[in-house]
Amino acid sequence: MDTTPEIRARMSRQKSRNTEVEMALRRALHAAGLRYRVHRKPLKGVRREADVLFGPAKVAVFVDGCFWHGCPEHATWPKTNADFWRTKIEGNRRRDTDTDERLASAGWLAVRVWEHEDPVEAAARVVAHVRARRARAGRG
Repeated sequence: MDTTPEIRARMSRQKSRNTEVEMALRRALHAAGLRYRVHRKPLKGVRREADVLFGPAKVAVFVDGCFWHGCPEHATWPKTNADFWRTKIEGNRRRDTDTDERLASAGWLAVRVWEHEDPVEAAARVVAHVRARRARAGRG
């Protein structure tokens, strides 16, 4: 891949865990009274990890970066190494869809939160899903 040392250095500093957006979402979920696990695999044998996991309610939350996951509002297609990046991002999208389908077939709900979303609004959406699933299961 043709790239510069500056670009390589910048890309290597990109966090994949505990990002600012993820931490803000977790703070809002905690403030709403929810407790959760972080960076856990919802399904055994599937090498995919949720950013926030509500085990008994079977809700897996994924915080997706606009660039890495091809946000319909904010995604950009790089001009340098365009084929590589298009393949990478489209592969991420396919993997996300596959993850959501695998979780659904196992009785889980996958909730996708884009990095550009307001964390308080995203947390409210997650809280509603978790509480609804808990209520259906008789766990209030």
